[in-house]
Amino acid sequence: MVTLHSFPDQQAILNLAKRYPQLDIASVETCLAFLNTTADVYQALDVHFARYELSMGKFTILMQLLQADEQGLTPSECAEKCGVTRATITGLLDGLERKELVTRKPYPSDRRMLSIHLTDKGQQLLCQMLPDHFCRTTNLMANLTDTEKKTLIELLSKVKAGTPAILKP
Repeated sequence: MVTLHSFPDQQAILNLAKRYPQLDIASVETCLAFLNTTADVYQALDVHFARYELSMGKFTILMQLLQADEQGLTPSECAEKCGVTRATITGLLDGLERKELVTRKPYPSDRRMLSIHLTDKGQQLLCQMLPDHFCRTTNLMANLTDTEKKTLIELLSKVKAGTPAILKP
């Protein structure tokens, strides 16, 4: 498996900059540091969620349902809130339903639709895991001061605002 850590080192970036004058060394180094950190955090989260036999996608659905009202959420609302396709949400919900963490019920006002709800077992799992999850999240950010955390949020918003540059045809 190729990891982001196998991307060019500083000398390789300098060599590339000689060939490609449009290469901004600081931008490339910053982007690679961001991507490497993101990959490490995702890998750590995968390990963390696996302790509870969950994926990040399944955890996200459970958290959305925890915050939903008594009507629950439709599968399309789950997909929208989780930022995934309807096909993806169906697979995630199937897995959660098999583990009896969620249930599908007819939608109150339209029986052709479904609403998704946390089961008691799903609620118990979240009650068990959230203290540990929030402790680990706090520890992940422990090396940052409160001011640095706010600055990081601002900086990440600026990075996010630049994502259309990657998407341009």
